[in-house]
Amino acid sequence: MPFPILPLIYGVQMSESEKQRKTKEGDLSEDSLTEKPQIKGEVLDSYFFNSESIPVNVKITRERSDFVPSYNLFIPGLGEGTRLVLNTLKAELVTEVKLSVSEMLDTKKAEEVKAKFIAKALTILSKNFPNLSESTKMVLASYLIQNTLGLGDLEALMHDNQLEEVAINNSHDSVWAYHKKYGWCKTNIYIRSENSIYDYSSMIGRKIGKQINTLNPLMDAHLPSGERVNATLFPVSNMGNTITIRKFSQNPWTISRFVESGCIPAEVAGLVWLCVQNEMSLIVAGGTGSGKTSFLNAIATLIPASQRIISIEDTRELTLPSFMHWVPMVTKEPNAEGKGEITMLDLLVNSLRQRPDRILIGEVRKQREAQVMFEAMHTGHSVYATIHADNSQETISRLTNPPIDIPKQMLDSLSGIIVQFRQRRLNLRRTFEFSEITQSGDANTLWRLDVKADRMISSGRMSRLAEKLSLYSGLTQKEIDADVKQKAEIIGWMAKQKHTDVNVVGGIVSRYYQTPGEITELAAKGKPWREG
Repeated sequence: MPFPILPLIYGVQMSESEKQRKTKEGDLSEDSLTEKPQIKGEVLDSYFFNSESIPVNVKITRERSDFVPSYNLFIPGLGEGTRLVLNTLKAELVTEVKLSVSEMLDTKKAEEVKAKFIAKALTILSKNFPNLSESTKMVLASYLIQNTLGLGDLEALMHDNQLEEVAINNSHDSVWAYHKKYGWCKTNIYIRSENSIYDYSSMIGRKIGKQINTLNPLMDAHLPSGERVNATLFPVSNMGNTITIRKFSQNPWTISRFVESGCIPAEVAGLVWLCVQNEMSLIVAGGTGSGKTSFLNAIATLIPASQRIISIEDTRELTLPSFMHWVPMVTKEPNAEGKGEITMLDLLVNSLRQRPDRILIGEVRKQREAQVMFEAMHTGHSVYATIHADNSQETISRLTNPPIDIPKQMLDSLSGIIVQFRQRRLNLRRTFEFSEITQSGDANTLWRLDVKADRMISSGRMSRLAEKLSLYSGLTQKEIDADVKQKAEIIGWMAKQKHTDVNVVGGIVSRYYQTPGEITELAAKGKPWREG
């Protein structure tokens, strides 16, 4: 790391005269980058990550007077004086790089545009501060780019893989972040004005053809990298303008990662795998933030690589192994004139004309979507979808009552329901239930979480699911039990060997379908997987 860690915004206070002198004289040198951060309270955790070319240090602390942890983010060389100097160069950078509006908004040219800005930023820094080292110039150039093309002070938060959510409530309070381990935390980052919050929202909207203004004060959007964004404007949000960003996972969830984290036991994971292998349709239910889409992603890695997969989402969140035969599709909202909308139903109907073997649906919300989905199941397609519901019985109730209102007899084509659960008090995510669907359309719960003991226990005997497996694959109950046990051992082995990457898990599963003996032998001997 080329130089000491400094506070992003408020860690070091400087006198007004000193700030003005640094800005006026361009006093930026290696020695000017040595201010020390000030940390208050007990340090709960500390770690480093890279925000593109910028090394970042995070310290999570707690003071006795605070009821929530503090997320303190520090970047080398970016104290208040340095920031003031760099901000004077932003206008020069924008003026020097000649780009059209269409080039700036074209996501396909993002890397090309960024490269042009980086080259020009390094030239400007070299001209103004020739004594800085090359590594220092690269850090400062990256900061300039993030504040010119990106989300400014939020960019570092967006690159922390430990964060799930970033929330701006107004310009008076600090930015909040949801940490995977510590829950909601106050950060040491502040957005300086309501106009700045509006500018961020407007910039995000422009890139995907949306507007947010006093006539349209609510906006749902997404970043080019996949993160979901919700923005609101005052006075709809009474305390000020807001932005909420649900981060896109850079490390997609796999079944072995679920087992490794204690979310689901290997025995239940093995049963899920057996269902997927034999083309049984499943629904993943759960509350907000319980891990429904993550589990849907884990299911997708268990699909044979020889089969064609169509995924349908409002915003791209699924990530499948790179070698899969996969066509991802996303909905499209209408333009300002109310034209050009592409709904989930449009995509679902269209997907049936693409000869899919498997269909993944981000979330079922409406009656017509559910009708087409169950019709697809009845015509021999394997469908995997998510729905908001807290348990298996509630899932059945949601499906068979308005607004979805599917006839109960149609549920027979659905083989199982997996319920994800979020324990907010302890900040844990667990699989709560696995239920089969009986011929009458009711749920028979096979596994359920004992919340006090924090483990799933067997709560029922498989019947309808065993009948389907026997009918379509010829397996006896004894063979089903043996197959589930074998798959559980393989998933447990993958978890122990830290084989949790989406491509690695997909590769192991695909190899198992080709030569099961090879994978079962590796698992039995506890040897690591070596691709190829």
